[in-house]
Amino acid sequence: MKPLVSTPRTKHHRKPVRGSYDRELAYAILDEALVAHVGFAVDGAPFVIPMFYARQGDSLILHGAAASRFLEHGAAGLPLCVTVTLLDALVLARSAFHHSVNYRSVVLMGTATEIVEREAKLAAAAAFVDHAVAGRSREVRAPTDKELGATKMLAMPIDEGSVKMREGGPIDDVEDFDVPCWSGIIPVALTASTPLADPRTHEPVPATLTSYRRR
Repeated sequence: MKPLVSTPRTKHHRKPVRGSYDRELAYAILDEALVAHVGFAVDGAPFVIPMFYARQGDSLILHGAAASRFLEHGAAGLPLCVTVTLLDALVLARSAFHHSVNYRSVVLMGTATEIVEREAKLAAAAAFVDHAVAGRSREVRAPTDKELGATKMLAMPIDEGSVKMREGGPIDDVEDFDVPCWSGIIPVALTASTPLADPRTHEPVPATLTSYRRR
């Protein structure tokens, strides 16, 4: 895979050793996470909107109500900044200053185009469902033409961007090693609880859900 494109906007200035332009690593983070924060500006005012997303090959797919202001502007070629973050641990140091978190994040910059062709919208809809639960699109009813018409979908090429991550324990100052305070990490992860059935469903819980976990 070719690396993500590095530009002055995505160059790592602060702690560049934690940065990467590895596309495979970026895709792994995008495929595991569930929520993206999409930033854009309208009339000079900044907006950041959290939303569900999907990756379809080398494109990031965003969607919502057809009347959405964000999607309307995105379809018009408004520049977008998309960030996705996975929190892996709380890092507890001996000093307040050196407390931190372990994380994996992706920042993408670019513009999107609207997906308008029916089959392409159906494929994008399936990608959204499968991003939540792998294979789910084969089990559910596909969107109707009316539902497709009520939904606007954007495809943003995954091209310009970067990855940044932190791992490991606290980085304490040597003079603090004798401070009588516990130091270490508290691992955290995105987990799922036991599925709760809709009272109107008569189907057994499929194996894809009883063993559900994020990749």
